[in-house]
Amino acid sequence: MLHNLKPVEGARKERKRLGRGISSGTGKTAGKGHKGQKARSGNQPRPGFEGGQIPFFQRIPKRGFNNVNRKEYTVVNLSDLNVFEEGETVTPETLLAKGVISKVLSGVKVLANGTLDKKLTVQAHKFSKAAQEAIEKSGGTVEVI
Repeated sequence: MLHNLKPVEGARKERKRLGRGISSGTGKTAGKGHKGQKARSGNQPRPGFEGGQIPFFQRIPKRGFNNVNRKEYTVVNLSDLNVFEEGETVTPETLLAKGVISKVLSGVKVLANGTLDKKLTVQAHKFSKAAQEAIEKSGGTVEVI
């Protein structure tokens, strides 16, 4: 049984035999074009190498920097909090569960976009002043995690 096993038709490809005469289609230069660095055997220059000339990425000026300590907050607007029931506690976990946010980055920040019609206890990492006032005005409470 096992000695009869063969790969499926078309599953295996024969290798190209390079440099085997002009009639093979890959004779003489064996598909490498004419002379030059890329026609030689061995190493090829790395991508972006410009023959020893100062490369483009080194010629352009450097700008800005990336702060490794930067905290990026997931933004939640007041209008998004209306999906919760009256008197409910809103946490980053409940926001994820309800689909209000897709992921928590460094934390959650509540902004005062839209209006809040319900009394809620909102727990988040940051609040804008206007959002804090709006939540307290609607009878809710603000808790910084």
